[in-house]
Amino acid sequence: MGLAQAVSDPVSIKATLVFISITFILWMIYLKIDEMARFRRLGRRGPKLVSRLPFGVDIVWSQIQSTMNNTSLENFLRLLETTPNYTGEGTVLGTRLVATIDPENIKAMLATQFQDFGKGETFHKQWSEFLGDSIFTTDGKLWHNSRHMLRPQFSRERVSDLHCFETHLQTLFRAIANGGALNSVNQKVDLEAGNGKPVDIGELFFRFSLDTSTSFLLGMDVQSLTNPDQPFARAFDRVQNVMAVRSRAGPFDPLIPLWKFHKDMAVVNRFCDKYIDQALRLTPEELETKTRSDQEYTFLHELAQFTRDRKVIRDQVAAVLLAGRDTTASTLSFTLYELGRRPEAVQRLRREILDTVGPDRVPTYADLKSMKYLQNVMNETLRLYPVVPYNLRYSLTDTTLPRGGGPDGTEPLPVLKNTPVWYAPIAMQRRRDLYPPTSAEFPDPAVWAPERWFVWQPKPWTYIPFNGGPRICIGQQFALTEMAYTLTRMFQRYERIESFMPEIDGENPPLKVSIVITPGNGVKVAFWGAKEKA
Repeated sequence: MGLAQAVSDPVSIKATLVFISITFILWMIYLKIDEMARFRRLGRRGPKLVSRLPFGVDIVWSQIQSTMNNTSLENFLRLLETTPNYTGEGTVLGTRLVATIDPENIKAMLATQFQDFGKGETFHKQWSEFLGDSIFTTDGKLWHNSRHMLRPQFSRERVSDLHCFETHLQTLFRAIANGGALNSVNQKVDLEAGNGKPVDIGELFFRFSLDTSTSFLLGMDVQSLTNPDQPFARAFDRVQNVMAVRSRAGPFDPLIPLWKFHKDMAVVNRFCDKYIDQALRLTPEELETKTRSDQEYTFLHELAQFTRDRKVIRDQVAAVLLAGRDTTASTLSFTLYELGRRPEAVQRLRREILDTVGPDRVPTYADLKSMKYLQNVMNETLRLYPVVPYNLRYSLTDTTLPRGGGPDGTEPLPVLKNTPVWYAPIAMQRRRDLYPPTSAEFPDPAVWAPERWFVWQPKPWTYIPFNGGPRICIGQQFALTEMAYTLTRMFQRYERIESFMPEIDGENPPLKVSIVITPGNGVKVAFWGAKEKA
């Protein structure tokens, strides 16, 4: 009775609250002093990111708004406009963040200080429902295991096996002639009647790359080119759009409504489960037989042989579908956008293709690698429109970046553990100071000009469309090969493109960002088949 009375006594309650309050204040003071001491040990803090509202809330709000309005590039450059060496730091609701487009800092995060930076637990937690414990969300042993599982699928022998693209390309040509996705596999299409018919080739590229990816990786394509309403593709796109906003929301992430996201994730998971069930029904002996067969081998069989854990398989499948579909479709879309307004580039590309493989012959892997202008076209597109335009690393320990500290930004920049560091390949690769002066031989860096690659090569770490270091994109050669094969076959068939984009966006494409980048208004063009075969 005495104890209960003492606890309930107003004076005791007041004293307890005062004690808790003082303890909390002292703890916060200790954390602040400790943080300041850690900063002093590492170096001097750097210039601030542009922020006009208290607690830096406008930094996050501008990122969310610019993502929704397709103005992310302009917003990122505005954040860094007052910082020297293109690196700055800000504080949002008490959380410090760093943004950079300095090649030396990016090199440090991706290569020379690879062990100091990674995806981090915050990123992993936020993306876990979509990509689980896949190669894109993990660090350390989990990441290493994922990469080990994926590597056999992207071996030179697998990547150079081009027959998996051809059937889907023939369907793509029928869809182009139709003016959009076909209504069924057996729909009759007059290919000649498609000359001059407007079509959003970007939308078809995303369908085409989904079909090739599911065929190559899972052994059965979803036939989205012959089904205008493909539930998985729509759900997959919406999930990515939500994740793009969430990844930029920072402390405001809990405020984003997710009920539609969860509904779309259920569609994505049901799709993955169907393929996983088929693989797990196979015995170890049957899997061994399939992995020894060039025709029947798929990435899914390799995974099922590696592990019987459904979650592990599901996470890797979701990751490779994201990478396999979106990287290729994005780059092909921008390539056709640029070729559509440059008939001279189309003619030069077509001449090289016809001189190398003629009007009909299916190109080999060696053919694709030998066509220098074709390679330049892809390189130039990836220079202006890198597939993943914005990326993020968390510091896994107290460390520094080579530049960005001190009042002039020339000293090492202190980065405490768990600090998010944003970097933007699309902004770095458009920095004029990283290029030679404009001349007759070297066009303005803001202009799409494949010819520049005959006389120029970018300096190390100023061109990273597939990232770099140990985490460089494992499917890079697969994506480049599929793109080169697609462009070759297209310009064997078509001799001219007409672009309708001047009337739509004035040939200044808004850059839509989900995880990858796409032309915000699509790519509306028309094709004309070659009048003569040679």
